[in-house]
Amino acid sequence: AAMSRKGMKLLVDSLTRSSKHFNKTEVECLVNLFDTLVAKASSDFAGVGFNRIVFQDTLHSAFGMTDDVVLDRVFSIFDRDNDGCITVVEWVEGLGVLLRGTLDEKIEYCFQVYDLNSDGYISKEEMFQMLKNSLLIQSADEEPDEGIKDLVEIALKKMDHDHDGKLSFTDFEKAVKDENLLLEAFGPCLPDIK
Repeated sequence: AAMSRKGMKLLVDSLTRSSKHFNKTEVECLVNLFDTLVAKASSDFAGVGFNRIVFQDTLHSAFGMTDDVVLDRVFSIFDRDNDGCITVVEWVEGLGVLLRGTLDEKIEYCFQVYDLNSDGYISKEEMFQMLKNSLLIQSADEEPDEGIKDLVEIALKKMDHDHDGKLSFTDFEKAVKDENLLLEAFGPCLPDIK
């Protein structure tokens, strides 16, 4: 069911106020896109939102994000109430961080993506998993997993400030603030520049 003009205006005004990153025209565009996706989804969430599949297709086609593990984590981060459905508020706020987030917001977002089991740490296993997915191994004679294990050790050496063998949020934040390029150290999870 399409929203009334007045309802739409109220929604856009409210989202424009709550979103730190988009102006009113941009919010209108995002809400229209959201409605298109909901219609396309013909989902179980009758007009309220859309599911993981539509979400992942959209991020794939709009931002070239292809890694299933990453897309899965991004969905979980957007889907704040964990009900399997992206609502319009989750959509606009999630895209705010993804597209226009401050460095602090992006650090928090990337950390959440890499913390696969949401326990507050990026473990060696999680680093290994993420790197294994995002790297193409070139050399045929080298055992691929060995190269990735070496990368995990290098990452820990550079980023694990308290030397406990895993990255806490504080470790990750400090490392990225010292060297911004480490933001996506364990695989691409932000849209590419274009």
